[in-house]
Amino acid sequence: MGANGNETWAEAAEGFQTKGTLKSCTRYGSGHINETYKMIREEGGQEYWYILQKINDGIFKDPVALMKNIEGVTEFLRKEIIKNGGDPDRETLTLVPAKDGKKYYQDGQGKYWRTYLFIRGATCYDLVQKPEDFYQSGKAFGHFQRLLSKYPAGELTETIPDFHNTPVRFETFKKAVAEDICHRADQVQDEIKFVMDRQKEMGIAMEMLKDGRLPLRVTHNDTKLNNIMIDDQTGEAICIIDLDTIMPGLSIFDYGDSIRFGANTAEEDEPDVSKVSISLPLFDIYTKGYLEGCEGSLTEAELDMLPMGAKLMTLECGMRFLTDYLQGDVYFHTARENHNLDRTHTQFAMVADMEKKWEDMKAIVAKYK
Repeated sequence: MGANGNETWAEAAEGFQTKGTLKSCTRYGSGHINETYKMIREEGGQEYWYILQKINDGIFKDPVALMKNIEGVTEFLRKEIIKNGGDPDRETLTLVPAKDGKKYYQDGQGKYWRTYLFIRGATCYDLVQKPEDFYQSGKAFGHFQRLLSKYPAGELTETIPDFHNTPVRFETFKKAVAEDICHRADQVQDEIKFVMDRQKEMGIAMEMLKDGRLPLRVTHNDTKLNNIMIDDQTGEAICIIDLDTIMPGLSIFDYGDSIRFGANTAEEDEPDVSKVSISLPLFDIYTKGYLEGCEGSLTEAELDMLPMGAKLMTLECGMRFLTDYLQGDVYFHTARENHNLDRTHTQFAMVADMEKKWEDMKAIVAKYK
């Protein structure tokens, strides 16, 4: 069947209301979190394609709540897409029910699985091949935000609590500095100072959420290019995937994380920080796409805070890398000595460059809002 003997998909493959008999089930995609398979079934000479996934319950502690989030959001999206005259089978993920009617299947080992219809004729790309890809990415995530702008975000479960709660991340960082369990703090005093010099900005967004100046939204929380399906024929983004981290949050953080990752002129772990900067042309093209996709659904305060969203996400990410370095590299996978420190330097260099280009970033947002 194209999968080795120690993989556990066989039971789950028969647990859903799929069509036909199993023809093949093979590992699929480049994701590192869940086990993902392409399952092909056949009936009367016709093939039916599905995505079968085992949910990583080491990272996602409450798979049932996670699936309730995905079910609620995808069903809401289907209705909105139909209202707009679109194709819901291609423009959002479609969950296939298990044989007991639930949107997930629990196998004999207690592991949780789900099945989606496979979206054919579309591809995910790991890297931006051309600026148009980044524009399409912005437009897709903006459109996603607009479609879900009326969804009751407060009903969603936080699948990873405090994921983008910058003040909480800051407290964790300060604790790591104080405890210094690996005796590394002396070597990174400049990096620690970089964070502490910006502590007044850490709580800005969460304070605005608390006092109602920023609305609670449905947020994706992993707004990378490879979570968008691009139509093979038109080159246009059609569907947002990987909805495990769908949570209540701030629109400026989804936007900001895309900028952090996609508008950097260097790799995330580039050892030579002289190569690191924020590309204003890429910042411009993503902002253009994102705000076109949003179609006026963001508030004035959200628009004004977009540059700060980019800065906070980059600062938070750098702070998390530095925290992990101080704690002994226990969270992020490292491939070399000081890998987390290289990542920290890249993020902080990006923050410093944003600060130099701050007025330019604000002017670009103002141009499109």
